[in-house]
Amino acid sequence: MVKLNKIYTRTGDGGDSGLVDGTRRRKYDLRFETVGDVDEANSMIGLARLHTMQDPKFAQYDAMLMRIQHDLFDMGADLATPYAKGEDKALRINDTQVARLEQEIDQLNAHIAPLNSFVLPGGCELSARLHLARTVTRRAERMACALADKEKINAAALKYLNRLSDFLFVLSRAANDNGKQDVLWQPGVNR
Repeated sequence: MVKLNKIYTRTGDGGDSGLVDGTRRRKYDLRFETVGDVDEANSMIGLARLHTMQDPKFAQYDAMLMRIQHDLFDMGADLATPYAKGEDKALRINDTQVARLEQEIDQLNAHIAPLNSFVLPGGCELSARLHLARTVTRRAERMACALADKEKINAAALKYLNRLSDFLFVLSRAANDNGKQDVLWQPGVNR
């Protein structure tokens, strides 16, 4: 378990920060950018949970989102821990977590009519917040892909981010009365 006695350390005052393995990198390093985007996605999910925690009809969604928030902290630890030579004992996202997201996507999507157009972010407030979390998750995924092009990262973390954006999209539709309140894109409507 993590124990934080002192919040400020002054070790980052010069523009660098430490990874889990003790190495220091510039704060704008691609690894920190990726960890930061994952953290931002987690914060957006926290905002969405303001609605799921208060409404009993969304209790199932809230439990799912809380599990995801824990997973995203795991992912932050994963991404902040470069692979080392020898046995890897770091906390890593695993395929079981990816599979759980896939099962929840299928469970939610079973009650939603198929789409015949793209969905505009909106509908109810919960749906709009979930769309915002989805777009930040997509950014985190893009950053993770860029990082993976430069150094080794956990393949399951990339899969997880990809599935998470899908999950957030399906959950946003579920929050919109299983898609009945979705706002559909009308191509060229304003020409």
